[in-house]
Amino acid sequence: MGKTIAEKIFDTHLVDKPFGDVSVLRLDRVFCHEITTPIAVQDLVARGKDRVFDADKIKAVIDHVSPAKDSKTAMQGKILRDWALRHGIKDFFDIGQNGVCHALFPEKGFVRPGFTIIMGDSHTCTHGAFGAFAAGVGTTDLEVGILKGVCTFKEPETFKIDITGTLRPGVYAKDVILEVIRQISVNGATNMVIEFTGPVVDAMGMDQRMTLSNMAVEAGATSGICLPDMTTVQYLWPFIKDEFQTPEDALAQYSQFCSDPDAVYAKKKTIDVSSLEPMVTFGFKPDNVKPVSQMTGTPVDQVYIGSCTNGRLEDLREAAAEVAGKKINPGVRAIVSPATPDIFSAALDEGLIKIFMDAGFCVTNPTCGACLGMSNGVLAEGEVAASTTNRNFNGRMGKGGMVHLMSPATAAATAVHGVITNSDRFKS
Repeated sequence: MGKTIAEKIFDTHLVDKPFGDVSVLRLDRVFCHEITTPIAVQDLVARGKDRVFDADKIKAVIDHVSPAKDSKTAMQGKILRDWALRHGIKDFFDIGQNGVCHALFPEKGFVRPGFTIIMGDSHTCTHGAFGAFAAGVGTTDLEVGILKGVCTFKEPETFKIDITGTLRPGVYAKDVILEVIRQISVNGATNMVIEFTGPVVDAMGMDQRMTLSNMAVEAGATSGICLPDMTTVQYLWPFIKDEFQTPEDALAQYSQFCSDPDAVYAKKKTIDVSSLEPMVTFGFKPDNVKPVSQMTGTPVDQVYIGSCTNGRLEDLREAAAEVAGKKINPGVRAIVSPATPDIFSAALDEGLIKIFMDAGFCVTNPTCGACLGMSNGVLAEGEVAASTTNRNFNGRMGKGGMVHLMSPATAAATAVHGVITNSDRFKS
């Protein structure tokens, strides 16, 4: 009987099976940021276990509140900074070098097909775009990961979602994942791995695949995975070129993790996106989704373009194309936050930053702050945001605020019009 990619990764990383369907896995990476890791660090110190299993396999960043906004967040940064220093964690990205974790770590080449990765952050599933098993964990699991380099998981079932058809102009990965969540619900993949396959996924670049995998957790999934292919290899080539003679050799190595044709899945679903329109959320659940055309005219107070979902260069290009030569609506404030310094620099070189600033956007440094209502774009009570982030929970971007999730192109068009509207790039 064939196996899924998740089953293959579990098999190659298995340390122990203490009972039933519970597996202890060896970890390839432990990612850390300043919101959840300091709690784990302080507990390890209190227990007399202030150690790390492998400083080279731990990567850390200050990204959620960057720079610190008050004494509390400054202390969170200090705890992480001091910990990284005393344990020789060389891949620590402090203020000025830092970026949104789920954009920065892939950009640095820290993710590989077949890897196991944990982080104290629910959107760690983003890294599954590379054919890795990547999952967000709680404080206890993070502590064990830091100390011992292992983590315990129940063997996941896999939900295969085949994305077929051809995307129309102006429809993007964000629209696809919103449609997936709409169809299967926020509980549709609970405790499962979503395996994204099909010609639409095959045609996507890594930026778009990361958008898909990033929001798998919003359907309840432990991880979202795309099968490694030559697109994956080409993205990673600058980091792996000394390990393989040719990209084809790398692909042959990584293809061992691809699911077998006769793999058994707990669920399967095919979604044809040929007629898909740009999508947007309403209400306070990620499966509250409608076509943008059904929400046209909904007023907003703030537009936010950024985050681990849609703050990459490709996202900024699409948004800038929408606002080039235009001004944002005077009743709206608009914020753009490139997800990493390299993305910011590239956007600067390409003239994208000037386009945004000429249109009236506030351009900020890389940070997660606005997405979870901590800094750099918090909503006031009763305000409405059009956002490229990943959650529309009640109060997510500020107590009493409403968040409508959408693609960068739709968000940029909404900034220009002051109300939710389809972008000029979408041709119905």
